[in-house]
Amino acid sequence: GIIHCSKPFFSVQFHPEACGGPYDTKFLFTDFIQMVRGVVPERVLVNPSLYERSTIRKVLLIGSGGLSIGQAGEFDYSGSQAIKALKEEGIYVVLINPNIATVQTSKNLGKGHAAPDKVYFLPIRASVVEDILKKERPDGVIVSMGGQTALNVGIELHRRGVFEQH
Repeated sequence: GIIHCSKPFFSVQFHPEACGGPYDTKFLFTDFIQMVRGVVPERVLVNPSLYERSTIRKVLLIGSGGLSIGQAGEFDYSGSQAIKALKEEGIYVVLINPNIATVQTSKNLGKGHAAPDKVYFLPIRASVVEDILKKERPDGVIVSMGGQTALNVGIELHRRGVFEQH
């Protein structure tokens, strides 16, 4: 969201899956009512004491997989942006993506882009991801940048207790 420093203006944009509304963002409606009444609400944008930040040095990103025209391109883009953000934080990125023709798997992404540190060109299947988890021992796994295939694999691995084992 955006909050003006001195005027009572603010804006919030939600991703469709977030289901933003009066129940999970009640504070926004309370702030709005206070502003209408002429009261400037007190805002604490981030209270660091609420968040425990663990040290993450290495992540496994489950990629977008096979791309076809009109399908899954957004996951390639979001995955490549995730890689860029992770690299900016100094995190070692291991990517699994069977498709050699994606932005995610490109070693030469150009200025302002970052490539993963290691790429596995293997099928996105639970058994394959489990083998990579055993070998790489990442601190975390990101499944939300790879579309439905990656999400399904993540759910299967969670249900089988694989994340707790490795």
